Amino acid sequence: MTEIIAVANQKGGVGKTTTAVNLSSALSLLGHQTLLIDMDPQGNATSGLGFNKADYDPSLYDVLVDLVPLEKTIKAAAVSNLFAAGANNELAGAEIELVSALARESRLKGAISAVKGRFSFVVIDCPPSLGLLTINALNAADRIVIPIQGEYYSMEGLAQFTSAVDRVKNSLNPRLELEGGVLTMFDPRMTLSNQVKDEVAKFFGPKLFQAIIPRNIRLAEAPGFGQSIFQYDAKSRGAEAYLAFAREFLSRRGLDRPNPENEPKTEKTENPA
Repeated sequence: MTEIIAVANQKGGVGKTTTAVNLSSALSLLGHQTLLIDMDPQGNATSGLGFNKADYDPSLYDVLVDLVPLEKTIKAAAVSNLFAAGANNELAGAEIELVSALARESRLKGAISAVKGRFSFVVIDCPPSLGLLTINALNAADRIVIPIQGEYYSMEGLAQFTSAVDRVKNSLNPRLELEGGVLTMFDPRMTLSNQVKDEVAKFFGPKLFQAIIPRNIRLAEAPGFGQSIFQYDAKSRGAEAYLAFAREFLSRRGLDRPNPENEPKTEKTENPA
C-alpha cells in the first residue's frame, strides 16, 4: 500500500527541502520505490535531484491548473528506485489560479490517485506557507513530517502550524496524521539548540524522531551539484543522520529490514566540474 508523506513547515529555512530530498533518497536506496513531488515554486527539490527546473515540462503547475496527468511529469532520478514530479516558478501562479477552481483543495490528491500504486512512498515537499499549495499537499497526505531547526524562531510558529494541520484534518482529510518532528541543522555545542531540543521534545512527545540532523557543510553543498547527500558524500555525518532518520521512519512501520545490497554506497560520487 502506498503511503503519502508531506514534509511541511510554514517557516522557511528549516531544512524542509533537504529533508524531503534525502528522506526520499534514503528510502529509495533502502529498496522502496519512492516518488518525490515538488510542491514548492522555488523548485529546489527538483534541482536538488539533478533536474533543470527552468525547462521541466510538464510540471506540477500543469498538473494542478490544467489537469495534466501526474504521470506525464514523472522522471527517473539518478538514485535507484527514486522518481520525481518537478516544479518551477510557474507554480507560484497556481496559488492565484486555483482560487476560483473547482475542487481547488483536491487537485493534487486526485492526480496522485492515478499513479500511487507504482510507489511504496510518495513524499511531498511543501512550500513554506499555509496557502493552497500546502493545503493540497496536506489534503493528499496520510502523514506529515515537520522539520524544526534548532533555533528559537523555529518554535514560534509550530503551534500555529499544527493547529492549521488539525483544521485540514477536521475539514478535508480525516486520515491525516502527524508522523512527527525531526530536528535539523542541529549544533549540540550551542546552548540554545539544546534548549530548543528540550522544548520540541515536550511538544511532540514520543512522535519526535530520535534521529537528529546535524548542521553539516556537506548537506549544504550537495544541492549545488544536483545530488542527494548519498551521492555527494555518503560517508558524511549528514548522510549518516538521514539514513538513521529513514531507518527510524521505516521501523515505525515494521519495514526496516537491513539489506546489504540496498545500502547507500560509501564511495563519494565524483562531482561535476
